[in-house]
Amino acid sequence: MIAQSIASDPHWRAFDRTIRSIKGLADRTTAYLIADLPELGTLSNKAIVKLVGLAPIANDSGARFGKRRTRGGRASIRTILFLVADIARRFDPSLADFRDKLLAAGKPKLVVRIALARKLLVRLNAKMRDTRLSIPLTY
Repeated sequence: MIAQSIASDPHWRAFDRTIRSIKGLADRTTAYLIADLPELGTLSNKAIVKLVGLAPIANDSGARFGKRRTRGGRASIRTILFLVADIARRFDPSLADFRDKLLAAGKPKLVVRIALARKLLVRLNAKMRDTRLSIPLTY
């Protein structure tokens, strides 16, 4: 049903092509992102990362510097991005290099997963922004 809706709408078809341009992202991922994250491409990178819950939130008070934790946001999208980022890094050498660099620096695996998901989300947001700008508005 969602695939039919995407196929019937020219805007969604363009979004589908844009999302699929990143290797490792396929039918279900495209459907989830279009349905659960319609803001993709309309917000700044910082805003979209915070909306999904991948932005580290400061926990400081006075002279104390707490840990920066990621929390809140849309858990379903965050879960999908964790899985898809791991798949996409197999096909994208820049993501694989980024992951290897973080692991070599001694970062915990969860931090690396969050960083990969965040990087993938920022790329998707930029590509969707460019796609939205190239589609003529129809009223």
